[in-house]
Amino acid sequence: METVRLNTGVEMPLVGLGTFRLRGYEAVHRALDAALGQGYRSVDTAAVYGNEADIGRALRELLPRHGLARRDLFVTSKLAPADMGQGAAEAGCLRSLEALGLDYLDLYLVHWPGKQGYKSEDPRNPRWRRESWEAMERMQEAGSFRAIGVSNYTVGHLREMLPTCRVAPAVLQAEFHPRLVQRDLQDLCSAHGIHLQAYSSLGRGGLVAEGTVLGVAASLGRTPAQVLLRWAVQQGVGVIPKSSDPQRIGQNRQLFDFSLGQEHMDLLSAMHSNTRYCWDSGPVV
Repeated sequence: METVRLNTGVEMPLVGLGTFRLRGYEAVHRALDAALGQGYRSVDTAAVYGNEADIGRALRELLPRHGLARRDLFVTSKLAPADMGQGAAEAGCLRSLEALGLDYLDLYLVHWPGKQGYKSEDPRNPRWRRESWEAMERMQEAGSFRAIGVSNYTVGHLREMLPTCRVAPAVLQAEFHPRLVQRDLQDLCSAHGIHLQAYSSLGRGGLVAEGTVLGVAASLGRTPAQVLLRWAVQQGVGVIPKSSDPQRIGQNRQLFDFSLGQEHMDLLSAMHSNTRYCWDSGPVV
């Protein structure tokens, strides 16, 4: 499995299994069983996904079945936006660990730059971000997290935190695909040693039907999803495709036995239209 070395020295697989909207123990168990059997060694979840407990239960059963130990798996979760701020953040971190039944997490992220239940323009958002990050820094120092990072932060949010944080983010998870080529964000991450990890690589399924993507896929004998995912990893950007179908789970990992020519990379990048399929955190002060 191809990995990237984070700024903490931790090795993280470039491809992980996303679990957004994967609900119910049977569905979680089936997806994880297929993923582990096909070589995945990274799982991404979040408190707000409501599946941490099911993932933890499934892993306790499946890791021994696949001849794996806890140290063989990279597990990521995220702080719920409702738990932002002093006191609440540490409690939220501990709830994730308890739900997953793990002594430590490989990566823990601030899920959203604002606090749930408050307006995007609330002037307390910067303080809540800072307090949440400070709590996660302490948790990392205590050994609960091997690395910490952020999700959905903009260039502005990153520039605000970098001069004052004691521990720089190891990862930024953000929407990134040919329709949303966030070069400014990518360049800022590169300049500060922050690994960019993409979510919604397939545009919630919409991008796999795009003519340009279909054309590149046909020319290479690959699936449209593989082309979109390869476009990201070929730039050093991690991906966490979500699927509950065992065949697609396997296909989504088969990204390292082919490459895209520069003309294909340029064609895909030229699709940029500043289109988001998920949430826009830009308005969050």
